[in-house]
Amino acid sequence: MRRAKGLMTDEARTLLTDPLYYGNLMVRLGKADGSVAGATNTTSHTVRAALHCIGVRPGFKLVSSFFLMALRDNGFSENGALIFADCGVVIEPSAAELAEIAIASADSWRALLGTTPRVAMLSFSTKGSAKHKLVDKVVEATRTAKARKPELEIDGELQADAALVPVIAQSKAPGSTVAGRANVLIFPDLQSGNIAYKLTERLAGATAIGPILQGLDKPANDLSRGCKAEDIVDAVAITAVQSQARQALSEPPA
Repeated sequence: MRRAKGLMTDEARTLLTDPLYYGNLMVRLGKADGSVAGATNTTSHTVRAALHCIGVRPGFKLVSSFFLMALRDNGFSENGALIFADCGVVIEPSAAELAEIAIASADSWRALLGTTPRVAMLSFSTKGSAKHKLVDKVVEATRTAKARKPELEIDGELQADAALVPVIAQSKAPGSTVAGRANVLIFPDLQSGNIAYKLTERLAGATAIGPILQGLDKPANDLSRGCKAEDIVDAVAITAVQSQARQALSEPPA
């Protein structure tokens, strides 16, 4: 697999002694349905092993991540669940990469929650209320995602309150099918996404499950090195659901 990248046979044999590479090759060969790692490895090592062994899913160029946020207040989404992306992998995505993160996150919502994803592309501006190159990137990403997936319910640029609160959405983004009803929040960069999920977790008492990887051809997920046993159970459960969703897509219709 890596010969074209200059990997020698002896180096490949050495890599196979690494449980992350061995486990992800089991997933690639169909001997396992998914992998969960990272409790004793860095995120970069965990993601690299998955990328080298499993690879990116067809039609995608990027591996990203999301957090499934379980809120105490059910008023913001179905059963109080939201997806935040990307909070753990892609530090400063381009407009094209941001569009791909949005599409992958919508697929993740559909696989895990089984309902229609409504994707909000977040910014400090709503519908032209501010002018800046950072806003332009979000607008371009929204346009790209719509062109790639015309059926996707996606809107941007939206401020967080306009994305989540119906009365504010009516004022700031009238006519939007996403504003005030968003369940998938796409942050313009990892810095803002990481800060947001940690604030939501600590101030709102939300449960943050992740980071969950997306964009790989088969499920492989990363744990924090500070994870608890419960975190491992959550990651395993989500990996199993991702695998079931992938198998359902690959099976021919009855």
